[in-house]
Amino acid sequence: MLNFELQNPTKILFGKGQIAQIAKEIPADARILLTYGGGSIKTNGVYEQVQKALAGRTIIEFSGIEPNPTYETLIKAVALIKQEQINFVLAVGGGSVIDGTKFIVAAAEYEGAEAWDILAKPIRIFKAMPFGTVLTLPATGTEMNSGAVITRVATQEKLGMGGPGLFPQFSVLDPEVVSSIPVRQLRNGIVDAYTHVLEQYLTYPADAWLQDRFAESILQTLIEVAPKILANPSDYKAAANFMWSCTMALNGLIQKGVPTDWATHAIGHELTALYNIDHAMTLAIIFPNLYKARFENKKEKLAQYGERIWQITEGTTEEKAQAAIERTVAWLHEIGVKTRLSDYTADYAKAAGFIENRFTERGWKALGERKDITPSVVKTIVEMSY
Repeated sequence: MLNFELQNPTKILFGKGQIAQIAKEIPADARILLTYGGGSIKTNGVYEQVQKALAGRTIIEFSGIEPNPTYETLIKAVALIKQEQINFVLAVGGGSVIDGTKFIVAAAEYEGAEAWDILAKPIRIFKAMPFGTVLTLPATGTEMNSGAVITRVATQEKLGMGGPGLFPQFSVLDPEVVSSIPVRQLRNGIVDAYTHVLEQYLTYPADAWLQDRFAESILQTLIEVAPKILANPSDYKAAANFMWSCTMALNGLIQKGVPTDWATHAIGHELTALYNIDHAMTLAIIFPNLYKARFENKKEKLAQYGERIWQITEGTTEEKAQAAIERTVAWLHEIGVKTRLSDYTADYAKAAGFIENRFTERGWKALGERKDITPSVVKTIVEMSY
């Protein structure tokens, strides 16, 4: 097991009715910026619950944060913070709203010439405005971690940021919100969380037995809960396990003591920036082919994954590893996920060369757990995904 440090300061308020508790978590004299997306919180009852919980407080609203939050929109919120002398931000929404809010609170404290440098350079964030979240869409785990991903429309870039200053002070996780989520978004959440686990698990053995078991338990729970939540989002038991699995998949716990990959995410972000494909779907497009392209690196963990998750016990290590990839793709198809880039766009042929050039320009020449995924390997993976 590798050396590690673990600290997660985010307070979780989990369960029915927990939105009512947020007033206790925010200073009474705070000037609050309420950030949200397209307005679904006003139709599913969440907005009303938040307003009731914060009755009598000073609240300024900022809406319109996109499903892939853009720099162009978020920078307007930074100006609003300064104009209205905001000193606390409350994000109410899914991963995009929370990610966008992380950029807002970081940029509000940034003293450089252009806030985009936080992502472009990138700059690790140690200081940001205080913020909390009310999660309405389980998927990314951003409600309990210190990372975010932001898109810049003008340059067709989607880049990550992070640092210890970006942990939410608190996050409310009420599984009842799941009942109003469209099936497409539920499917995205399942795939996003599942891939988060794979990025931290399907690397190479590190004798981190407990970490492997943690990761495997999340995968098994997501597989079990997927058909239930897709068939009936109002199933509270399924919703609770789905929501907590998504949070646990990327709150820092399962990555400690093990090597991690994240090349699938790096490539997937480019597909979102190019074609506006849902983030989770880009992951489903890329990861099976990345595993095929780096098969020799990953076959031991792939075989373990096949044995423990899919009960593939016959054959050699190579045969079990290959069967594990095939079974995972079959499962994605079973829950309605398409896994080829050509399923989403007819303009797919430009993707490989474009992404290879982007990675070369940025100096991203050593991705993956072994730092051997070069831009040319990325090109091959994307071509395999057409």
